[in-house]
Amino acid sequence: MSDGIGALERALGVEVVATGDEIPVRNWNDWAGLDPVRPLALVRPRSTEEVAAALRICSEWRLPVVPQGGLTGLAGGARPRADAVALSLERLAGVEDIDPASASMLVRAGTTLQAAQEAAAAADLFLPLDLGARGSCQIGGNLATNAGGNRVIRFGMAREMVLGLEAVTADGTVMSSLNRLIKNNAGFDLRQLFVGSEGTLGVVTRAVLRLQPQPVTRVAAFCGLRDYPAVVELLRRARRGLGGLLSAFEVMWPVFCETMFAECAHLRRPLSGRHGMYVLLEAQGYDPHRDGSRFEQLLEGMLVDGLLADAALAGSEAEIRRLWEIRDAVAEFRRIFGPHINFDIGLLPQHAGAYVDRLTPLLETQFPGIRAVYFGHLGDGNLHVVTSVPEGVSAHAIEALVYRLVSEFGGTISAEHGIGTIKKPWLALVRTPAEIHLMRQLKRTLDPHNILNPGKVIDP
Repeated sequence: MSDGIGALERALGVEVVATGDEIPVRNWNDWAGLDPVRPLALVRPRSTEEVAAALRICSEWRLPVVPQGGLTGLAGGARPRADAVALSLERLAGVEDIDPASASMLVRAGTTLQAAQEAAAAADLFLPLDLGARGSCQIGGNLATNAGGNRVIRFGMAREMVLGLEAVTADGTVMSSLNRLIKNNAGFDLRQLFVGSEGTLGVVTRAVLRLQPQPVTRVAAFCGLRDYPAVVELLRRARRGLGGLLSAFEVMWPVFCETMFAECAHLRRPLSGRHGMYVLLEAQGYDPHRDGSRFEQLLEGMLVDGLLADAALAGSEAEIRRLWEIRDAVAEFRRIFGPHINFDIGLLPQHAGAYVDRLTPLLETQFPGIRAVYFGHLGDGNLHVVTSVPEGVSAHAIEALVYRLVSEFGGTISAEHGIGTIKKPWLALVRTPAEIHLMRQLKRTLDPHNILNPGKVIDP
């Protein structure tokens, strides 16, 4: 291993390769909460060519490589190993080009999502991908995990925004397919091999992202409803009444809201009473004369019909941000719960209420003293369950209960966070043997020596 590190240093220079105490502590872990591990070395390439050189050398010396983006992942996918090289893309940053005619941008993998969003906005265009970690997460990591976030209900997952991709495979081969065409059926769609592969099949270095027109209107409301069936009906009517304007449908159970309001002094209650369910409803559009009134008429009709018990309509951009602060307060979970588990599951929207109703008493019975909150992007079927881990309780036992019930409901154990190491033991609950066999074949073909993010997602 020392010979391999020496080869990296000679090829790339000590300004790119760090070892020992020179490796920053932040590169010892991601946000999953596992124990930190100092990698054997940290490589921070400045170009695709340096990424390729690093992987060629690591392949030659059989050095495991753990790709790292913004380190905001919650599944352990970017957590290094003591015998591995951490490959950080942080220096491979910047928006190279924005093409208004094709409404696309060419961006390097280490660019933060927020920087990409701001560059698009400066060109009067819109990058729809959005999540709470926008200021830290990087485009390469967003694509490697097929990030979801707040606007999936309207614009889809990250993979829907990728027109072209450049990635480096385990042996250092640069696979450059920086396509800008929306319609291109010339052979296999190789870009999608790497989107969602969590760095196990290749390292994303650049991407062409599809942009949208910059919305000129944004309206939002915080709604109180009697129960979960009313939430499902609200979703149906919002889709019908708003069509393509509907940009977010964030559902919060009462236990989530009450916990956030009690623990976060800066949050304000939008509604005066208590309700059985809460929804943050948002619409974005292009007609300043009609979009607001269309949204208000929808709310008024549902209030008159009794579907909504109450609703607080945001009257300004500042008020919209305050409503989103309630949903985005999830960053406080570590402080509120201490040891905890972030579950990121996917269910059909009509099943999520029944799932929570079944799960809650099971958790309380089997793990006395446990705390659990429920919320999510239920417009696209993404439910987040966050539980504390009481002293003396095995996290594995909590995971077994949560994930086996997900399997019974025909859902998925990962809607947007990926598999990493944390969810790998449960993959067979939601993917068939044939699917897992094909995943293994792809891994062996593209990474025959198993150096790329070994131990993550799937074993070869």
